[in-house]
Amino acid sequence: MSREIHRWYSPNLNKDMEIVVYGTYGYALLMFPTAAADFLEYERFHLIDSISLFLAQGRLKAFSINSINSESWLNNSMHPAQKAIRHQQYNRYVVEEVVPFIHAHCKGLVPIITTGASLGALHAANNFFRRPDIFSGTIAMSGSYDLKSYTKGYYDDNVYFNSPVDYLPHWNDDYMLNQMRKGKIIIASGQGAYEDPDASRRLSDILNAKGVRHWLDLWGYDMPHDWPTWRKMLPYFLDFIKF
Repeated sequence: MSREIHRWYSPNLNKDMEIVVYGTYGYALLMFPTAAADFLEYERFHLIDSISLFLAQGRLKAFSINSINSESWLNNSMHPAQKAIRHQQYNRYVVEEVVPFIHAHCKGLVPIITTGASLGALHAANNFFRRPDIFSGTIAMSGSYDLKSYTKGYYDDNVYFNSPVDYLPHWNDDYMLNQMRKGKIIIASGQGAYEDPDASRRLSDILNAKGVRHWLDLWGYDMPHDWPTWRKMLPYFLDFIKF
C-alpha cells in the first residue's frame, strides 16, 4: 500500500501541518482525527488496516490530517472566543489548503468524502454541511453535532456557524441545500458504553426536516465509543460509496 507523508507551513494556522496519504487511485477520503490526536492516529489504531482492501483495489485514496483541537476546544487555558476563532482558522485551512492539495495529488477534481470518529465526526460533518459544493458526502461516526457541548456555555457567531444542530435548521440557501441533497451522508453511532445515539438522532431529525436524504445507522448496545466499533463501521459504510 502506498503511503506518503507531506508537510507544509499553513498560512491560515501559522504553523507547519502534516498530512498522510494512503493509496494510489480513487475518490478521496478526508479523515479528521479524534480529540487531540494527530494525522497518524488512524494508522496507529488500525483503522487504515481495516480499509486496506479499498486502498489496494484503487477504490479510494485516504488523506488523514492533523487536528488542532488542543489549540481550540480542548485547551482549558484559552478563552472560548479565541477557541472559536481558532476553529474557523482550521476550517479555512481545510478548504483553502487541504482541498487543493487533494485535487493536485489526485491530478484532477475528485469527489471528497469527509469522515471521522468522535470529535472528528463533528469536523467531518461540519465541513460537509458548510461546503456541500466542495465535499461530496460524509461518514460521521459517534459524533456530537452540537458544538456548544465543547464551549462550556459560551456562544457567539463562530460557535453558531460551526454547530450543525444550530445553523442547519435555519439554512435556507436553496443552492447549498440542493448540493447537500446530492451528497452521500451517513450518520452512525453505536449504543454501547459512552456512545450518545441521541446526538445522531437529533441531527437526523434536522436533515429530515430539510428534505436532505441521509442514512442514520444506530448499531447495537454491544458497540461502545471505541476503536473496535469504528474499525467495523468504516469499511462497512465505504462499501456503499460509489462514484
